[in-house]
Amino acid sequence: MDQVVFRTTLEIKKNTGRVASVQGLVVDVRFLEDEEVPAVYDCIETFAFDGRRIVLQTAEHVGPGLVKCVSLTETLNLQLGAPCTNTKKPITIPIGDGCFGRVMDSSGNPLDNAGPYQCPTTVPIRRPLEQVTFDLKKKARETPEILETGIKYIDLLYPMIKGSKMGILGGAGCGKTIVILELINNIVRSHSGACVFTGIGERIREGNELFFELAENQLLSKVMLAFGQMDQPPGARAEVVNVGLTMAEYLLSKNKDVLLFMDNLYRFIQGGQEVSTLLGRVPAETGYQPTLASEVNTVQEHIRSVEGGGSITAIQAVYVPADDMTDPAVVAISATLDGVIVLSRDLIQRGIYPAIDPLQSSCTNLDTNVIGRHHYEVAQEVIQCFSKHHALKRIVAVIGLEELSKEDQKIYKRADKLYHFMTQPFTVSEIFTGKKGEYVPLEDGMIGCERILRGDYDHMQAQDFYMLGRAPKI
Repeated sequence: MDQVVFRTTLEIKKNTGRVASVQGLVVDVRFLEDEEVPAVYDCIETFAFDGRRIVLQTAEHVGPGLVKCVSLTETLNLQLGAPCTNTKKPITIPIGDGCFGRVMDSSGNPLDNAGPYQCPTTVPIRRPLEQVTFDLKKKARETPEILETGIKYIDLLYPMIKGSKMGILGGAGCGKTIVILELINNIVRSHSGACVFTGIGERIREGNELFFELAENQLLSKVMLAFGQMDQPPGARAEVVNVGLTMAEYLLSKNKDVLLFMDNLYRFIQGGQEVSTLLGRVPAETGYQPTLASEVNTVQEHIRSVEGGGSITAIQAVYVPADDMTDPAVVAISATLDGVIVLSRDLIQRGIYPAIDPLQSSCTNLDTNVIGRHHYEVAQEVIQCFSKHHALKRIVAVIGLEELSKEDQKIYKRADKLYHFMTQPFTVSEIFTGKKGEYVPLEDGMIGCERILRGDYDHMQAQDFYMLGRAPKI
């Protein structure tokens, strides 16, 4: 799907530098002494022997007239001495309503073979915060506004508000992308806001399926897409985050509520780590780049809501390497989020989908001032029931359920029903489950949980609640 751009005579006349060395994806470019040397993060353009356009990003000033660059495209067939153009500006992308329904890479090129973008302006993807198109002096929105997702687990225990940052954490194969896709499907259908999807270092197949699924459901016209997938160099995977943020900030400047989906933010850190290694920088003790915390915070700083205007609500998938929640990258991301939804491999093995671990997950929005007293009390009762179940689980494994006291047996069985009731058929996984996906309003989920906790369903088995949207009638 990559677009090949051929060099022209006009472009060659503008060139002011030459390739001094090529070491994999690191390219040294030498400029004449009387030429202006590009600033850090400025874009340099050159062309390979076969005419393919190569985008370089300045990373370091090595010496007089010599700069070290990281390539955002493959350097295959790039020759020593190839002429280079100093664009004298960071990487810029076309921005406007013409980006809806289109797929862009980290350099601003279309990936969908649909021709050039019909956008009036271009903007750099790296800008100081004071230059962002919306007014940063505006106050954050004081009255929180709940964003209903239609997923029982999330709406009840980890409520989202506009302008918040929610992370979905899990190891390989735990279902992060499925949850993200279901959120896109439910929220874009139910709310009038716009959506930006940023694919960071994930499988090309998933991006391809998302594109055609959105088109099939007639949702593509509400979504902007930016992909830096796993077959691309680390520089492209790291920079595509800034492309997504630039798109979201454009929509925010139009006073729109924006949903920003990022799948997978860990790959952004991994791309930065690879770039840092390529440049020969000394890593931190943990093996990650020494700038890990500042890179994560720079991304999260752009996500907010403004009084009397729009908001950016971010939902971020985060891969947990080796299921280690203490990994420095995971910790750095989690510290910046308003809510953390942790997916459990143990629940997956039990067939509980979505496999959300209620005891490892948390959310700062679970507050009476945000969601109201009734919602808060029901959520706390559910969490306490899950906590008691977890404490009794080992005892049951050793001595059996019948040896527990009558009260403990009652709590254990109700918690089991709650786990099964929290499962939900997803629209995006209908092909796998054979069950029609269901959007469940918050009120219906709360009523079902209240009835289970009250004992209205004590005569039923836990399996009776599996993959139900709404609770059965009494």
